[in-house]
Amino acid sequence: MNAADRFRAAVDNKDLTALDGLFTEDIRFYSPVKFTPFEGKPMVLGLFGVLLRTFEDFRYVGDYTGTAQTSADGTSAPSAVLLFRARVGGKEIHGIDLLHLDDDGRIKEFTVMVRPQSAVHALGEAVLAGLVEDGLAPAPAGQ
Repeated sequence: MNAADRFRAAVDNKDLTALDGLFTEDIRFYSPVKFTPFEGKPMVLGLFGVLLRTFEDFRYVGDYTGTAQTSADGTSAPSAVLLFRARVGGKEIHGIDLLHLDDDGRIKEFTVMVRPQSAVHALGEAVLAGLVEDGLAPAPAGQ
């Protein structure tokens, strides 16, 4: 089973321990709702804890593999694109997960892209609330 298949299985099983073994220590997670990436395994695992309970009816519906340039340093890396469908706050989401792998087959960079904009907004609000609840982000000003 390749890294993308192991990742899919971990997400399907909501298995954070399996995800822990798939991420590099310095993983970078590029979110559709935050300009700068989430960095480091502890933060990204915390984020996945929030994501796994935020998405409703999450399912992967396709995949592609190849190579792509990473965002961090522009080097070409083995990559996989996983297409998904889900709901957040009643909004239907279409999205992709782009995984860049290191030489050991672990995920070193992870980018999520989703549509439509109304779903991106609902996802951003739900994830921020979950991060605040888990102590991984400060509460927004005025709350």
